[in-house]
Amino acid sequence: MPLRENPTARQVRLGAELRKLRELAGRTAREAAALLSTDQAKISHMESGRIGVSEERIRRLAVFYSCDDVKLVEALCAIAGESRGQGWWDEYRGVLPPDFLNIAEMEHHATHLRSVQTLNVPGVLQTEEYVRALHGSRASTLPAAEVDVRVEFRLRRRRIFERDDPPPFNAIVHEAALRMRFGGREVAKGQLEYLLEASEWPTVTVRVIPFTNEHFIEVSSPLLYAGGVVPQLDTAQIDTPVSNHFIGAAAELKKYRRLLDSAEQSTLPEAESRQFISRIAREL
Repeated sequence: MPLRENPTARQVRLGAELRKLRELAGRTAREAAALLSTDQAKISHMESGRIGVSEERIRRLAVFYSCDDVKLVEALCAIAGESRGQGWWDEYRGVLPPDFLNIAEMEHHATHLRSVQTLNVPGVLQTEEYVRALHGSRASTLPAAEVDVRVEFRLRRRRIFERDDPPPFNAIVHEAALRMRFGGREVAKGQLEYLLEASEWPTVTVRVIPFTNEHFIEVSSPLLYAGGVVPQLDTAQIDTPVSNHFIGAAAELKKYRRLLDSAEQSTLPEAESRQFISRIAREL
């Protein structure tokens, strides 16, 4: 079986969770390899997402690791049963950077989403003109065709809200992000009006942290938190100027949940947030 050159974030996460179970059980990779009649290198590749693992092997390993968390084992088996080509984002494989696809896949599988943004409107709620302004700025070196495909991809991520069971999405946006005029006044106003529209969707909540708030002083990179089908599979995604980071370590996830809770305590209530956004839009 050839090794995956670029495993997805979800494939890497599956391997990492299997490694956690092994280490919690005090088992070595050599022992796991002996159980599966394979070699230690393949266990290492499996735990790094470089090769796949069957549902049958996951169940055997779970028994060997004395893991009695049935829901977690079933969730891991479900990931193992997934294959490339099943998601709409796979159409862009080889066209867009892998992290773009990983974000869309994460959103697709999330049971709920939480976001805090200090400089931009959350990506999944951005308008076409706003996205185009972000990717097609003067500082950008992207060719026009590349900008077009990124805009198209960003808008297709919105499909999660068109499903019969859209995930609850709690978006926290700082006033600074609302006052940014990316693309000019008309683009910014159109984005705020669309954000107001989205805030009325059944599963979307938009709340604002105003400049006047004196408690939330955390200046952080954009944060998107995706709930897994079991808590152990929650994922935090952090944007940086050069890359995206996908975080699954329990201690780190706890830290980001505290950050989100702190941010939420600093927001205006929903109705006041909508009035606040509407007022800024009228000022443009």
